[in-house]
Amino acid sequence: MNHRQHFRFLLCDLDDTLYPMNAGLMKAVGERIGRFMIEHLDIPAETAPDLRAYFHERYGTSMRGLILYYGINPERYLEFVHDLPLAQFIQPNPALDAVLARICLTRVIFTNASCEHAQRVLDRVGVSRRFERIIDVRDFGFHSKPHRAAYERTLHILGANPEECIIVEDSDRNLAPARAMGMFGVLVRGEATRAQDGANAADIYIDDILELAQAIEPLTAC
Repeated sequence: MNHRQHFRFLLCDLDDTLYPMNAGLMKAVGERIGRFMIEHLDIPAETAPDLRAYFHERYGTSMRGLILYYGINPERYLEFVHDLPLAQFIQPNPALDAVLARICLTRVIFTNASCEHAQRVLDRVGVSRRFERIIDVRDFGFHSKPHRAAYERTLHILGANPEECIIVEDSDRNLAPARAMGMFGVLVRGEATRAQDGANAADIYIDDILELAQAIEPLTAC
């Protein structure tokens, strides 16, 4: 089948996808989540890590579990956990800017984070101009990938059919619902995930985001 004429959108995950997984940013966000639980919800320090992991596993993000079980204000939470000096973790990447420029699709950020965090990351990496839109966790009602509602809402916002989308993720868990709906999945495999991928986790595997344009060029060439 010739896919080239069907694809219109590139849906890119943000964290650990557009910058290296070993950057340490998401580890720092995780530490901020733990602090929020302890300092704002009075959850015992010895309990917080396991509870955070449970919520993440069950709901896709700790935030979703905290909304359901503790009634947190998600805006307050998002501001707190993303209050980090990005320059300590990620650097400008002109090579990525050039890679994205080669992709002739409408490029969209699709993230469980806030649009403010996404914009700061894009500005820091130097690729803001390459993305036409950010679809964040607010846009899908504070559900989170891999909840199907997040994907359905994204398609509705874009006026897209699943078959028109290529989705790029660092998580095979987040790719699975997208591929089940008919999207074409690209998995960016870092050292931490390369040995864990299932045999059918993605349609295409790449080891670095800088490989993306070449990997999908047969499907999307201008």
